[in-house]
Amino acid sequence: MNTGGEKGIVLAFTGDVMLGRLVNEMTGHTGPYYVWGDTLPLLKKADLRLINLECVIAEDGKPWDRSPKVFFFRADPHAVDVLKTAGIDYVSLANNHTLDFGEEALLEMLRILDEAGIDHAGAGKNLSEAEKPAVLEAGDIRVGVISFTDNEPSFAATETSPGTNYIPITLADGVMRRVKAAVDEARSTSDIVVFSIHWGPNMRERPTQLFREFAHAVIEMGADIFHGHSAHIFQGIEIYREKLIMYDTGDYIDDYYVGPGEKNDQQLLFLVTVLNGKIKKVEMIPVEISMCQVNVARGDVYKEISERITSLSEEFGTKVEKIEHESCYF
Repeated sequence: MNTGGEKGIVLAFTGDVMLGRLVNEMTGHTGPYYVWGDTLPLLKKADLRLINLECVIAEDGKPWDRSPKVFFFRADPHAVDVLKTAGIDYVSLANNHTLDFGEEALLEMLRILDEAGIDHAGAGKNLSEAEKPAVLEAGDIRVGVISFTDNEPSFAATETSPGTNYIPITLADGVMRRVKAAVDEARSTSDIVVFSIHWGPNMRERPTQLFREFAHAVIEMGADIFHGHSAHIFQGIEIYREKLIMYDTGDYIDDYYVGPGEKNDQQLLFLVTVLNGKIKKVEMIPVEISMCQVNVARGDVYKEISERITSLSEEFGTKVEKIEHESCYF
């Protein structure tokens, strides 16, 4: 959207979208619209929609058995229609479920996504492909997205084998050189650079000091937006050097057990407005997951989510205000 010569764009971010298991059964009966609930219009208002895809979409493949693993998430090929229904433009594939059913299923998913016109990064038929940025376009604005993970090192792509774009979380020179090269490559073709990473353990409410230092380093290298996910619960956001760090965006669609303490059914939809290359506004809309469906939170749940994201973000010096039923950063 262009207004008075100004170049602006709204990006919608979610955390994990898991379309396997019970969600897969549900969409087989209800069709592709059900799981998005009443958040679908909010997603559609954005110019681009970016998620972490927490499963493989494939018909083929066998469960991964080359390293210990407890959970295996696979959705049938019709799940791509769920993504298309919400207008999902980009999926991060660097995570701990992309190879749940082996290389054959991963390659099948890449074909399915390509045929559907859904961009992706973070996994590929070899390391070179897994490292490659995705470039999204909205009007005359180009958004470059790079995707990494520190989960499941056994899934890592090599120069000759399929897998994910794996790195350990460290400030060591070797890792930082890889990150800088990826940011520079995305910057060379894009107006906005998004660094997406599936990192850290489950149910961690705050990033560690190392994770904060890593995120800061990524911003210093030239990324505009840091999109973290993996904890299954959201963490606070930070504005660092006028750029945005979302340490963890939690979950968005799943069939997971809800911990009474973690309350991982309480989540957020992040709408980020970028104007002339700068972060103008971040809207964080409380949502609630129930029966494999996400809906805008209301009542006490809305209040609880709002208070939690406000408190967690204030720890980073980020002021959050509540306006017109939406939690927003200014």
